[in-house]
Amino acid sequence: MSQIVRVDEKGRIIIPKSIREKVELKEKDYVFVRVEKKKIILEPLKSIANKYFGIFKIERWPEDLDEFAVEVIRRWWKTKAT
Repeated sequence: MSQIVRVDEKGRIIIPKSIREKVELKEKDYVFVRVEKKKIILEPLKSIANKYFGIFKIERWPEDLDEFAVEVIRRWWKTKAT
């Protein structure tokens, strides 16, 4: 599947709906962009959170997720250091 699209003055392109649907690309999804020789390649990235949604049961979410993550890393680091 291919289509011709125009690049606007800011370097943006519109990915046609038929192509977005084919690769299941949705609004706010991320796309990996790379260059190979003179080709621009776009690869949709799937959310890891969506992939594993519901796989773990969380009894209680921490109040401060950043603080929780730092503490988990500290504990992990201590186990690796000993």
